Amino acid sequence: MGKSSMYIASTILFLAIVVGFTYWLSTTEEHAGSEGSHGEQTEDSAGGEAEKIFSQNCASCHGENLGGGAGPALEAVGGKYSKDEILGIIKNGKGGGMPAGVIQGKEAEMVAKWLSEKK
Repeated sequence: MGKSSMYIASTILFLAIVVGFTYWLSTTEEHAGSEGSHGEQTEDSAGGEAEKIFSQNCASCHGENLGGGAGPALEAVGGKYSKDEILGIIKNGKGGGMPAGVIQGKEAEMVAKWLSEKK
């Protein structure tokens, strides 16, 4: 390989590294933008996650848009119950229709907080 070919090959390799690093850096910044300063979820991403959990576990009874169905509407549930009261209903169930523990742990807390903001 001549000096010219070596120069071209090393230039291509250098550019590939720069492009790869730039791509990696941009995806890292996008990911960091959706989390807090210590890898924690921001309010917006937590709300989106809570909505996703609700959609997967609760919407079949309470409606995709919180409008109700087999279960009551939850559009303004935060005006009636606090976050802790909603969490208690999620954990323990209510009446004969709401089963206990449909969602649990951190997910239940996220959904309770999200629903408590519906007023």
